[in-house]
Amino acid sequence: MSTRPRATIVLLLLIVIALAPPIPTSAGASSSDGRAHPVWRWPIDAPRAIASPYRAPAHAFGAGHRGIDLASAQGVIVRAPADGAIAFRGTVVDRPLITIAHPDGYVSTFEPVSSTLAPGDLVSAGDEIGTVAAGGHAMLGALHLGVRLDGAYINPMLLFGPVPRAVLLPCCDAP
Repeated sequence: MSTRPRATIVLLLLIVIALAPPIPTSAGASSSDGRAHPVWRWPIDAPRAIASPYRAPAHAFGAGHRGIDLASAQGVIVRAPADGAIAFRGTVVDRPLITIAHPDGYVSTFEPVSSTLAPGDLVSAGDEIGTVAAGGHAMLGALHLGVRLDGAYINPMLLFGPVPRAVLLPCCDAP
């Protein structure tokens, strides 16, 4: 493709992006079934980095990563991302974890997290639920966050607000 048609395509794409309606920020992202998700707060304070992203399995029992791992350090405070009630706190295999049941069928699980909370304790968004401990599948100090909606795992990133819009930058052809 010559330079002129390519430049025209880039210009048309920039016009389409510029005229596209803004992404709403008052609600979370929508899932593939069109269901809007609430917006949660991050469970650890900034700076935040995703050490390992969500990877959906090919089928219910397939390999995947049913959550995200947030880079952190041991001892970092973990906060409730939304209102809810502690559903479980204990050790599973070699890791301490805590699970919160939230309204509308959402359940969040954090590992490894040391906590003094007990099942039935109510938490509000932003309340301290524990601290990052050791153990689990993630690198030392990382915090794993898994989220289920009506029993099925979903990508937790759907709950932390809209994904920023990508910007298409014009480029030039090599000679």
